[in-house]
Amino acid sequence: MKKRLYQSNAGEFFREHSSIFLFIVVLFLMGVIFGAIVVNSMSITQKEDLFYYLSQFFGQVSDGKVTVDNDLFLQSFLHNSKFIGLIWVLGISIIGLPVILILLFIKGMVVGFTVGFLVSQMGWNGFMLAFVSILPQNLIIIPVFILMAAFSVIFSMRMIKQQFMKKYAQPILPFFKGYILTLIVAVVFISAASGIEAYLSPLLMKTIISTASLK
Repeated sequence: MKKRLYQSNAGEFFREHSSIFLFIVVLFLMGVIFGAIVVNSMSITQKEDLFYYLSQFFGQVSDGKVTVDNDLFLQSFLHNSKFIGLIWVLGISIIGLPVILILLFIKGMVVGFTVGFLVSQMGWNGFMLAFVSILPQNLIIIPVFILMAAFSVIFSMRMIKQQFMKKYAQPILPFFKGYILTLIVAVVFISAASGIEAYLSPLLMKTIISTASLK
C-alpha cells in the first residue's frame, strides 16, 4: 500500500513539473549542439594544437601511463560530486536559479564539444573513442545532472514563492527532506559512474587505440 502511494505521489510530482523537466532536457541538448558548433568555428591551427595534445594522451593510454585507477576514480568522484553539490546549494539560494541553468548548459556544451572534436578530427575512430570513453559513465552522469538541476530549479522556485508569494506558498520542510535525499542518491550514482570511468573506460580506450593504431 505504501509502495503504491509512493509511486502515485512520484507520478503526480513528475506530471506537475513536467514542463520544468522538459525545459531542463532541452537546455542540456542545446548545450550539446552549441558545443558541436564551437568545434566547427575553431581555426585549423587551434584544432591541430588540441589534437596534438590529444594524441599525446592517446599514447600514454596505449602505454599504460595514465593515472592509477584509484586516483582516477577519486578525481572523477570529487569533480562530479562538487558539480552536483554546487547545483544543490544553488537550489537553496533564491539567486542561484539562473546559475543552475548556466551550469547545465555548460555541461552539455562540454559533452558536445568533446564528441564533436573527436569525430571531426578522427572520423569513425573518433566516434568509437567517444563511444567507449564518454558514453558509459555519462549514461549515468547526464541523467543525474539533469534530475538534480530540475529538482534544484523546482526547490528554488518554491523558495521564491515562500518568500514573495505567501498566498501560494507550500510547506517547504517536507520537500527539503526529499531534496536532501535526492542529493544522497545522486552521490551514490555518481560513485558508480566514477567507477566506470576509472576502471572500465581506460580499458576500452586502450583496446580502441591499439586496434585503430592511434598511438
